[in-house]
Amino acid sequence: MDLSRYWKPVFDTLNDGLMVVDAKGVIIAVNPAAEKITGYAGDELVGKSCRVLNCTGCHIQDDNPNTWCRLFDRGSSKDKKCNIINKDNRIVHIRKSATVLKDKSGQVIGAVEVLTDITESVRQQQKIEVMRNSMGLEDGYHDLLGVSEAMRRMFALIENVAQSDAPVMIQGQSGTGKELVAMAIHEVSPRREKSFIKVNCAALNENLLESELFGHVKGAFTGAERMRIGRFEAAHEGTLFLDEIGDIPPQTQVKLLRVLESGIIERVGDHRPIPVDVRIVTATNKDLDTLIVTDRFREDLFFRINVFPIHCPSLSERMEDIPLLVENFIAHGLRKSRKKITGISSEALDRLMHYPWPGNVRELRNVIEYAMVLCHEGDIGIDHLPSKIIDSENGEKDHASRTWKSHSPDRTALIQALARCNGNQSEAARLMGVSRVTIWKWIRKYGIDPDAIRKK
Repeated sequence: MDLSRYWKPVFDTLNDGLMVVDAKGVIIAVNPAAEKITGYAGDELVGKSCRVLNCTGCHIQDDNPNTWCRLFDRGSSKDKKCNIINKDNRIVHIRKSATVLKDKSGQVIGAVEVLTDITESVRQQQKIEVMRNSMGLEDGYHDLLGVSEAMRRMFALIENVAQSDAPVMIQGQSGTGKELVAMAIHEVSPRREKSFIKVNCAALNENLLESELFGHVKGAFTGAERMRIGRFEAAHEGTLFLDEIGDIPPQTQVKLLRVLESGIIERVGDHRPIPVDVRIVTATNKDLDTLIVTDRFREDLFFRINVFPIHCPSLSERMEDIPLLVENFIAHGLRKSRKKITGISSEALDRLMHYPWPGNVRELRNVIEYAMVLCHEGDIGIDHLPSKIIDSENGEKDHASRTWKSHSPDRTALIQALARCNGNQSEAARLMGVSRVTIWKWIRKYGIDPDAIRKK
C-alpha cells in the first residue's frame, strides 16, 4: 500500500511543530502546530527566511554562502534547547531537532525542523531553581518558614498585596530572604502562571544592565552579534524582580522610571516602542532615603517603586523561629548525607538563641551546615558549633565590631542589646563593639527610653 499520498494529513496531525525550508533557508511548509508555536499563520511564514524567528539555536555563517547555516555542515541536530521570537515579539522556549534533506543524487535540497514548545516546563524549572538557590527553606508559607508574629504579619501583607499590581519594595538586611518574599508574592498573585524573572542590579555595569533590562538589537554595541530580548519582555504578563535596586546607575534610573510610567520599552540601539505588562517587585538592603539625600537615587523613582513597602524581618526580630529553622536545615542536610544525626542539644540551641545573627537566616544555615560536618551521629552539641557561637558574648562583639560600625542595627536589635545590659549604654556599646556615643545616637534615632528598659 502506497502511503506517500497521506503525508499531508500526518504532517498536519502532529502535536510538534514542523517546518520545512529549502537550501537557502526559505520556509516552504509549516504545520498547524508550528503556526500555534510561532503565532504566525502559514501564509505569513511560507516564502520568508527562517531567520524571521530569531532562533538562538541557529548558527549563521555569513562568511560561507555555500553552507550559510551550520546545520548544513553537520547534517542534523537533536534536542537542542533554544528560544524563538513569536509574532507578538515574545520569547518562546523550544526544543528543536533538525535534519538536512537530500535528493537521490545526494544534493542538499533543504531541511526539516521539529519544534516542541517547552515554555511552561522552563518556567516551572526557573521557579524550582530560585528555591534551590535560596536559603533551603522547604516548608511553611510558600517556602518562607516562621511562626513568629513578625512573620505572620508579613504573610498577611503578602496575601493582600499579591492580589493587586501595585509595585512592592521589599526592605531588609542581607540574608533575610527577600527573594523568597518576592517569589511568594508572584506565586499568590493572578500572574502565577506567567514568568518570574529576576535581575540582580548590583551584578552588572550600566551598559550591561540596560541591555539586560530592555534588550538590544544586532549591532547596538560591540559584541551585540544578534538581537536579544530583555528581562522586561521576558516577564511580560508576569513578575519582574529587581534585586539590589539601590545599585542602579543614575542614567538607568531615568530610563527605568520612564518605562514604569509608560509601560513601553525600547531595546538598546532601537527606537521602536514595545508595550509590556509587568508587575514590578524590588528589594534592597540599603537606606534609600540616604541615597536620595546624596543624589544617588532619584526621589521620583523611589515613590514610583515604593507604593507598598514590605519589611523582611531580621532574625533578631524573630528569634522564636530559630528552633524551627534549625530543624528544617538539619532535615534538609540529612537528605544529602548518610549521617545519623538526630537533632540538636538544648545547650547548643541555647547558644544559637543568644547569638545576634548579623548575617540573619543565611548565617544560621551556614552554621548548621558547619555543625553537620563535625557531627557524625546523635545530637549536634556545643563543640560542633563554630567558635564565634561557642563563646556567644565574644562572638557578638566580634560580629558587632564588623557589622554595626557600617550598618545601624534595627530598632528591635538595639532594644534587645540594651535589655541584656539592663539599659546600661556603656555595657551595650561594649557588647555591640561600638562607642557609647554611637549607642546614644541610635537611641535618639529610634526614640528609645533606656530607663524604661531597665529592670525594676
